[in-house]
Amino acid sequence: MPLVIFCGFPCSGKSRRSEELKEYLTEKTGRRVLVVGDETAGIDKNSVYSDSQKEKNLRGVLKSEVERKITKDDVVILDSLNYIKGYRYELFCLIKHAQTPHCLVYCLTSADISSTWNSIREKEKQYKQEILDSLIMRFESPDSRNRWDSPLFTVQKDDILPFEEICDAIFSRKAPPPNQSTQSQPLSSTNFLYELDKVTQDILMEVVNVQKTSVPGDLIAIPGSSEKIILTRNLNMAELRKLRRQFISYMKMHPTENIGQIANMFAQYLNKSIH
Repeated sequence: MPLVIFCGFPCSGKSRRSEELKEYLTEKTGRRVLVVGDETAGIDKNSVYSDSQKEKNLRGVLKSEVERKITKDDVVILDSLNYIKGYRYELFCLIKHAQTPHCLVYCLTSADISSTWNSIREKEKQYKQEILDSLIMRFESPDSRNRWDSPLFTVQKDDILPFEEICDAIFSRKAPPPNQSTQSQPLSSTNFLYELDKVTQDILMEVVNVQKTSVPGDLIAIPGSSEKIILTRNLNMAELRKLRRQFISYMKMHPTENIGQIANMFAQYLNKSIH
């Protein structure tokens, strides 16, 4: 079921509006409404938003939680800053894959209002001023001309949420059609994933073992494959695992009927990737 994404400056009323929408939807539709956000993640905002890696990890956690909670019956509300347009696009791809509608609610405030609202919060819930200013400066405003920001509802501090319009957007509108990059393809064989995992892992171990007694320029014969890997340089396990993950992701989207070709295809992929 639908996803409602809130975005806005820190301390712009997103959590209050999320709760208002949750109460309305629960009462009017009888559906279960699930809220995912900074509060449910139990984070220390000043710690997370002052560290780009921690912030990136938080976005990943929230996205995964949204993906896990989206079902045919529930409404999911994402209550976070969602200030990066690239991240909003990732969420759009997620709902395309899930084939469910979504909408964006933008809580629009000025920097001064957000700063004032921050100052009257309980001390432990306040943003440090420099972090607040930095987040406001980095904020990428939504634009309804972008399909990932549409339908867009902009709400200022004294406005009433457009409940009926939001309901119409998430319950009456068709989900965006999936495309090849977001739609899961049917696997061609019940053994496909097993063979894909096993064959690629065996090839990785063969490359690792042969490298112990080889030098750059040697050819590595691959079991079950007519292809040979040209060892132009030593490859560490981290790089090999990354290439294997990329190949598996590609193959899941483009499964082959001929499982016996997996080894050849992976060998060819490695040869192209390591040069």
